Amino acid sequence: MVNISKIRIFVATCVLFATAGQVRGDEFASGKATGLMRQESGLEQGQRMVPNLMEAVLRLEGARGMKGASVGILAVTADGDTLIDVCRERLLLPASNMKTVTTAAALKRLGGDFRFRTSIGYSGNIEDGILKGNLYIIGGGDPTIGSVNPIAKGLDDTFGEWASFVRGAGIREIEGWIVGDGRWLPGMMEQESWQLNDSGTYYGSGVSGLSFYENVQDFLVQAGKEPGDSLNVRVKYPLTPWLKYSFPCVTGPKGSGNTLYFYTTGLSSIGEMRGTFAVDRKPRTEQAANKFPEMTCAAYFCDYLERCGITCSEGAADTGLLFGVPECVPQEELTVIGHTVSPELKAIVQVTNRESNNLYAETLLRTMGKLYGTGSDYRASCQVLRRILQEMGADPEGMRISDGSGLSREDHLSADFLCRLLRSVLDQPFRETFINSLPKPGGEGSIKFIMQETSAVVKDRIRMKSGSMSDVRCFCGYILPKGSFTGKGGTSGVKNGDGSRETNGRGMGAMEPVSGDTIIFSLMVNNFTGPLSRIQPYINGVILALAQCN
Repeated sequence: MVNISKIRIFVATCVLFATAGQVRGDEFASGKATGLMRQESGLEQGQRMVPNLMEAVLRLEGARGMKGASVGILAVTADGDTLIDVCRERLLLPASNMKTVTTAAALKRLGGDFRFRTSIGYSGNIEDGILKGNLYIIGGGDPTIGSVNPIAKGLDDTFGEWASFVRGAGIREIEGWIVGDGRWLPGMMEQESWQLNDSGTYYGSGVSGLSFYENVQDFLVQAGKEPGDSLNVRVKYPLTPWLKYSFPCVTGPKGSGNTLYFYTTGLSSIGEMRGTFAVDRKPRTEQAANKFPEMTCAAYFCDYLERCGITCSEGAADTGLLFGVPECVPQEELTVIGHTVSPELKAIVQVTNRESNNLYAETLLRTMGKLYGTGSDYRASCQVLRRILQEMGADPEGMRISDGSGLSREDHLSADFLCRLLRSVLDQPFRETFINSLPKPGGEGSIKFIMQETSAVVKDRIRMKSGSMSDVRCFCGYILPKGSFTGKGGTSGVKNGDGSRETNGRGMGAMEPVSGDTIIFSLMVNNFTGPLSRIQPYINGVILALAQCN
């Protein structure tokens, strides 16, 4: 086992990547590469190095498609040793590594036991069992309503509770509308810098004060018989008869894959699916954004009440521009008759990081702005986020933060910042909740299919968040020391499994001290060319080499 306390590989400048392409494998094996790195980085003679780690970094840089790529790598131990440093302060697109920033701040400020609240209220008066007014579903930001994620309550159970509030208030008939009210998080659902084609996808659906089915709509897509034929497309769920759809998408040639994108906006009742779907592809469910979750929730609850014998004369509405209820009443003037709550925030954080759920991340960000800032818009919310990071000891000075999920290409972070953030988490009472939210290679979540050839013993020690978008691949997280991940309170104090142990009010239970040999790392690659499948094995090699260091 390598003694980390005696190892420091410090490549302090980007000269490593400027020169690495000139270093051949035989030069590395002969020691010439080691001498070059010492000479260029100022390493002292006689200082011990980790050849496997250095070689893995060189192989990544020299991989096909990496010419001209931008890279930032930093790996340190919890007790302060630097293992490798390649352009640690270079600002790069983090993609979904941004979620580690948002979730850490949410656990810090909101706490692991925080729950979102959804209320049922009404305007007008109740006379002889008849509500002469409107029934409101008052959203409080819960992103799990109607979700099929295991952490979410079943939709019939949620609707059943809401219906019990209605019956408990003595309402058996509504002479008015059922209103989906998302005003708790007002304004645009999306961050304004998101790309147009992303905003219509399931991962770009955007945030609402009243979400439904994670603000997604399912379409069944089937190729035609020949290239050029129209696709067979139909809406599966949820049904939204108040919207109109256009499907100019066509069947593509064999082997051409799936280039479908759905274009939609909350400013129009028309959505259009464009692109091609290969003739040799099997029918599949294509998920796209639903920009009217409030109206959708109201419509489905209206139908539920009708089946329960509670009629509504006007049907469903929301508080928006297109389907807004006439004479919308301010929330503070509504009579509230009951409320339901979301899963605890620690469960939402686990889904956010493990499954890389953009909606959950953006909801957490804007909730922090709503509760602790001047408003829930992105500018105010990001200002609150920066203040929380400063309090945690991870000053984001010089970093550019535009959203909570990393979907924006205006997000720019450095490997140095991400490692400082991850190190600061180890001093927080929620550290176990946070670390357990990060997936492990081969486990459930967004990195299930990477490092498949690596032994389970090694993968069990790795907890990391991935980040991907076009020409971007990033990882950051922890590598726990051997023997620490036993599930019985080892040196890391982190349980194996889903992290569902007894916790205190801030989302944490009693923990052992963190081992100083715990490795904290950030590996960021931007602007590579070619398929990700060509680059990923080299990234895996760097992570595996890091795992050999403790």
